[in-house]
This record gives sequence, structure tokens and C-alpha cells, in this order.
Amino acid sequence: MTALRLYPLLAAVTAALACPAVSSHAMEYPLLSQGQTVYIPVYSSVYYGNIDERGQPKEILLSSMLSVRNTDPQHGMTIQSVTYYDTHGRPLREYLKQPHMLQPMGSTDFFVEYRERSGGTGANFMVTWQATRPINQPIMETIHVFSWGAQSQSFISRGQVIRQQNDPQDSAAEPACPSGPAPATH
Repeated sequence: MTALRLYPLLAAVTAALACPAVSSHAMEYPLLSQGQTVYIPVYSSVYYGNIDERGQPKEILLSSMLSVRNTDPQHGMTIQSVTYYDTHGRPLREYLKQPHMLQPMGSTDFFVEYRERSGGTGANFMVTWQATRPINQPIMETIHVFSWGAQSQSFISRGQVIRQQNDPQDSAAEPACPSGPAPATH
């Protein structure tokens, strides 16, 4: 390889080492927020197998547990609402009668029973939370479980922030790299 061909490769490697990808910054600099609305998928049932003579696939009912975890070791957060929606976007249930305080590193959960059919395959939770100051963003996941006799299946769905509330800073901004912005990792 000639020096001219090697230079672009060497420049790319040097730039990558000098300015790591965006995902590595997430480990070094936790994103802070003072409140959010988070969408979390719930699978109260899933389809499987083949289409039957009525044109319908078989269906398995699942139980689901929403886990909300405060990841900030020093500051609490308040869960304002936990609303369960069906496949068509209709609210089925509000789980909180009043706001619920989570202490630093605390967690809480909300349960959807196995026999609950009204949510359907596209059910979801919407959780709104707030804090008195910017804190580490909480983790919100649903774990879905099917158990029958000796067989058991489970999987997790992670929440997606759909709205920031009262953020005093642009917490999504990455630190500037000396050689320019980090490459996009979409």
C-alpha cells in the first residue's frame, strides 16, 4: 500500500480514537432530566403459529410488569401518572390515585394480569415523572411472561422518552470533540 492510500485510513482511525462514538459518551456522562413522559410497550397478548380457518392466528396471553427505577444515587423523583392504554390508544386504567415518590435508587412496579385481554397486542404504558432538580434519567421497562406447566417464556420492552419537561439544559448535547463533531451513530 502506498502512503497516499494509507493516509485516509490512518486519519480515520486517529479521528475515531480522538473522538469516540456518541454511545461511549453515554457511559461517561449520564443524561440528566427534570421530568419526562415515557412510552413503554406492553404485550398483553402475542400472536403465533399459522392462520386458522377463520383467518386468525393463535394467541397467547401474557402477564406484564412495568418496572420504574430511579437511577440517581442522590436525588428522588416523583411519578405523576402511570396510564395503561389499549391497542387503539384508549386509556384503560390509571394506576396512581396520587403522585408516588421514589427515593434515590428506589424502584416500583405496576402489574397487568395474565387474564387481561383488553389491552391487546399494541397496549402500552405512559409514565410521567418529575424531579425538583435535574437527575439521572430513570429506567422503565416491562417484562412480559408466559408460563404454562414446565414451559416459560419472558422478554423485556424498554421505554422510549417522548417528551422532556422542565429541562434547564439541553441534556442530549454531547461534549465537543477536538477534531470536530462525533460521527452520527443512527
